[in-house]
Amino acid sequence: MNYTIIDVETTGRSNKITEISIFKFNGEEIVDEFTSLVNPLTFIPDHITALTGIDNELVADAPIFEDIAQNILDITEDSIFVAHNVNFDYNVIKKEFDILNIPFNKKKLCTVRLSRTLLPGFQSYSLGKLCKSLDINLVDRHRARGDAEATVILFKKLLIQKNAQEVFTKFLNKNSKEATLPSYLPKTDYDKLPNAPGIYYFRNKKNEIIYIGKSKDIKKRVTSHFYSKAQKSLDMCRDTGAIDFETSGSELIASLMEDFAIKKHFPKFNVVAKKRLQTISLFNYVDRNGVIHLALNNSKLFANPILKFQNLTEARLELEKICSSFKLCPKFCHLQENVTQCSHFAITCEGICRNNESIKSYNDKVSNAICELTTSTKDLVIKEKGRHPDETAFVWIKKNVYLGYGFIPNDCQINHEDELEDYLIKQNDNSDIKNILRPYLA
Repeated sequence: MNYTIIDVETTGRSNKITEISIFKFNGEEIVDEFTSLVNPLTFIPDHITALTGIDNELVADAPIFEDIAQNILDITEDSIFVAHNVNFDYNVIKKEFDILNIPFNKKKLCTVRLSRTLLPGFQSYSLGKLCKSLDINLVDRHRARGDAEATVILFKKLLIQKNAQEVFTKFLNKNSKEATLPSYLPKTDYDKLPNAPGIYYFRNKKNEIIYIGKSKDIKKRVTSHFYSKAQKSLDMCRDTGAIDFETSGSELIASLMEDFAIKKHFPKFNVVAKKRLQTISLFNYVDRNGVIHLALNNSKLFANPILKFQNLTEARLELEKICSSFKLCPKFCHLQENVTQCSHFAITCEGICRNNESIKSYNDKVSNAICELTTSTKDLVIKEKGRHPDETAFVWIKKNVYLGYGFIPNDCQINHEDELEDYLIKQNDNSDIKNILRPYLA
């Protein structure tokens, strides 16, 4: 059986290859080698140069990936792709071949996962620390040839371990997830994930939460991260050392749980939640003719808006409903701009834009709309599926304020809403929660 033991150096965040080294190994000895610098056709950041010693000047005259693609295909033909943290190297190379529309599909073995199984008990399985623990001479750390050559020596040691053949066969089984899982993730963590709604936590090797997600099928969604070629997923999986989860019983409860967990932990890979999307506000003003307008704009510009929305599309849809319900004019609601008269006369508009309706009559309708939107309250208990057949979940909203969610055993009888307090998991209301619950409150 032939193996190609590979290491790549990259530009960092954009993960364009700057150097590649491949050793072809037949199980006993190295039979071929290909090593080359690569011009990534993009800037190499200073912190990457500090780590690898590879700078923009060094790769200026190096071949681009397309020029060496055939060399890589030739040496890796009919071999198993081996690397330390294999999914990183494999995905980086495969991405380059995808750009060239050239198929690149190999069986994979990860020396991190193999080492954790065949050489248990080490504090760290990073290449540098593992080589130090095993007395492997690692020359030119963070250069492709030095790291690949050290990985060859490590791979030889793995081949002669007790039960090596059984472990290798298991890892190469097409039904095994061993080659797909993040290098530092125990397979037991993956195996215990349920095919059920809930939230999941990706943790790094220090057990810090680095990503929180939700799904109606936790295991299926987590697995999709491992197959994703998106840069965020690649970086996240490279850092992952553990995964845990909480079931919710329903997608709604999962969404509420996710919102609370992200705001509590602010994981570094939940980028959208950390940036906070710009919200849109509905506000009112009076023009020089005394007509009250309703309009939408950035929430930062208004201290006390009538309503807040997560995005402009949602805001316009709601304003259209308000316009229709209260017989307002689309022109003065800024749904139709730069017109002298709206096109909805006799449909929603009663003629303010055509001088067929008095300003007082129109302003009274706008004032009624604002009053109803700002003072109407709703009490609501939303029933959802529980986490198992013997319980029911609920979401409690009182006077338009989200109080939280909870789970009630089916053998408990609730006669009054105050009795929900005993089962309530209290949560904070916020604009994101209102967005999640808006379909239920409409």
